[in-house]
Amino acid sequence: MTGAAMRLGKFPTFFLLIALAALSAAIFGALHNQLSYTVGPDYFLSLKFDQFGIAQGTAPRIGAAQVGAMASWWMGAAVALPAFLYGLFAVPKPQSYLAAGIGAIGLVLVLATFAALAGLVGGIAVEATGLLDGYLEPPEGVARRDFLRAGFMHDASYLAGGLGALVAFWPMRRARTIDMARG
Repeated sequence: MTGAAMRLGKFPTFFLLIALAALSAAIFGALHNQLSYTVGPDYFLSLKFDQFGIAQGTAPRIGAAQVGAMASWWMGAAVALPAFLYGLFAVPKPQSYLAAGIGAIGLVLVLATFAALAGLVGGIAVEATGLLDGYLEPPEGVARRDFLRAGFMHDASYLAGGLGALVAFWPMRRARTIDMARG
């Protein structure tokens, strides 16, 4: 793939990286929703399927994956954009830029995965303790348990994505430093 980066140059590599970030986020969302559907099916059945226009009769796991992909793809592009723009102008070599971009995508995915799991733990804790009773009510017809578990997972993932916009700069800065040191 590094040979492809050399042939393409940095501008086409930028667009390739943005597309990879969006695709990675869509796949993450589809997989993430398999776990969140497991711990909170009513969150999807009573809320998200209608919200995202999932057709009646769609298998629930397929519907959850569709919701995840539709809800997440744009986040990948939005999170990646600042760091990838920085890298476009700051990282001298196209192959270093590509490698740093792939590394940034990987870092954000790991961060979002851990955040989703922490969100699940948080949702379970809030449910068990009643900590937010009176402050956080699920929408009409959505089971509280499912809303807290799946909802906390999703919110935590989005927060991690926002933090990921900052974390994604690290591989770009590192690639710049290494390229500049090699002269």
